[in-house]
Amino acid sequence: MKIIIKYILIAGFSWFIIHSLYITYDGFKNAEQKADLAVVFGNKVNEDGSLSSRLQARLDKSIELYQKNQIKEILVSGGLGKEGYWEGTEMKKYLIKNKIPADKVLVDNLGDNTEKTVINTLKIADSMKYNRIISVSQFYHQSRIKKLFREHHFNNIETSSPEYWELRDFYSVFREFFAYYL
Repeated sequence: MKIIIKYILIAGFSWFIIHSLYITYDGFKNAEQKADLAVVFGNKVNEDGSLSSRLQARLDKSIELYQKNQIKEILVSGGLGKEGYWEGTEMKKYLIKNKIPADKVLVDNLGDNTEKTVINTLKIADSMKYNRIISVSQFYHQSRIKKLFREHHFNNIETSSPEYWELRDFYSVFREFFAYYL
């Protein structure tokens, strides 16, 4: 019995390492194709209304995509944070301050988790007849995002991640391993 448990633990740990490496590799592959829409997944807005560095990096990546004419519009998605700010609204303000035309920024303030953002994005894309989307989020988040789009029968999804790293990203990769399978 001990040997079986040992092999199960080794297999589980090996799968965790392989999957974590895949998440990292997959997340750093940036879209090179043009798309109709970039969807920026929300993150923390600070108590003073400023954006967290992580969220700002995501928005800067979407600005880069827009300036390269790789996308037509940007959808910002998030919920109401405990700090009292609607993430989508604050994200739009940042994009407008950074010279993205207001009419090119769509807001989803009901995307308070990854799957809700995916579902809301698909409704918006369908209503606008958009068929290619680029997800903008941290590298460790992208594999699960693509999986969720595919589970909702949408395959024209690519990703683009900011070059932003924090020590807590090790934990985030760990968390994403489990979130991917739930």
